Parts: sequence; structure tokens; C-alpha cells
Amino acid sequence: MGEFSKKAKGRIEQAVGGLTGDRELRKEGEADERAGQVEGAVGDIKHVAKQAVGDVKRAIKEVSR
Repeated sequence: MGEFSKKAKGRIEQAVGGLTGDRELRKEGEADERAGQVEGAVGDIKHVAKQAVGDVKRAIKEVSR
């Protein structure tokens, strides 16, 4: 399940849990939403790391010319 779908699922579970008074469902929703946020942060870190590696490779090529 992707980052956005986990966040959405979590928010829906929280809303349904709040409306029905189901604390367990609400807690599950909070956990799912946080998991989606963590997945997003990890994805962002991976993206930045790949960019940094590319920048370093380009810099090494420039220096070696």
C-alpha cells in the first residue's frame, strides 16, 4: 500500500472510529496515518540521497577533466 493510500485509510478509520465510538479503530487509523507519513519521509530521503550521489558523480567528472 502506498504512502497516500495509507494516510487516507488512516484518516477514514479515525473518522469512522470517532463516529462510532470505536477507540481501537481510531487508534489503528492514527497508526496507519503515521505509517504513511513515515513512508513519505523515507521516500523523500531516498530521493535526496540519489540526487546527492548524482551531484557528486558530476562534480568528480568535472574535477577529473
